[in-house]
Amino acid sequence: MALEVGIVGLPSSGKSTLFHALTGARATGDLGMAAIPDQRLARIADVIRPRKVTPAAIRVVEVRGTGPELLGNLRQVDALLVVLDGFSGTRVPADDLETLRLELLVADRDHVERRLERVANQAKSGDLKLRQEVADLERLLAHVDAGGSLADWPEELPAELDPLTSKPLLAVENGPGGIDLKLESELAELSEEEAGAFREGASALEEVVRRLSEEHGLISFFTAGDKEARAWTLRRGQTALDAAATVHSDLARGFIRCEVIRWDDLVEAGSHSEAARRGLQRLEGKTYVVQDGDVLNVRFNV
Repeated sequence: MALEVGIVGLPSSGKSTLFHALTGARATGDLGMAAIPDQRLARIADVIRPRKVTPAAIRVVEVRGTGPELLGNLRQVDALLVVLDGFSGTRVPADDLETLRLELLVADRDHVERRLERVANQAKSGDLKLRQEVADLERLLAHVDAGGSLADWPEELPAELDPLTSKPLLAVENGPGGIDLKLESELAELSEEEAGAFREGASALEEVVRRLSEEHGLISFFTAGDKEARAWTLRRGQTALDAAATVHSDLARGFIRCEVIRWDDLVEAGSHSEAARRGLQRLEGKTYVVQDGDVLNVRFNV
């Protein structure tokens, strides 16, 4: 499952413009996909020459709603992308960002309090597990009231809380001091070659997508064959079995072994067979921890 990022911001800050700039024609309603730029994939494709090249992507949601509805929708995403108004001259982006952080903190505090009230009522039955959760929630609420946040709580949080303040947050200023989102949205309508002619260097939004993936601890691995060269994302520390499941559930169900080559070794060798002949390819099992830049070929039997 791709990382899901929710775009939030004050009215007229440029949320919809950023959403369109990131997803372009890849959007349906409030949901779209933003490709993760990776020059390694292009170099692998130059060597393998597949019929199709597919970058890894992040799911982008323009979060709608107000009040509790908005906060509930924010809890469904993995990371927050905050758009700040830096072009109208009526807002101070740094102040708006601090206000949002405070709102998230207050929302988390209220969430803990509501959870405590609910569990405290259930704990009247005498259930020891519920009584322990009540004690833990009381300590957690005291921590927040003392100026802390759920993000810096040193103990494990109840899964039901899903705190907003612990989600990765990246701010984008829409304006002269940040990114011209209107321009980026217009360029998203053009081909890469045409858009590149209007820019000096890469799109500023490529760095936004890259930072989002890094903030969430994502790495990229590759699959490469005649039909397709493709980049995929994993959480750092996940295994070859997790990678197989990311590609297709059948690969994980029938996993036998995984052939692994470093992307630059594959590029230098020029082919899978030559990399294997040079001893650059190795076999790994289910528990192998995938490294950023690995090219994987999963052998399986269903």
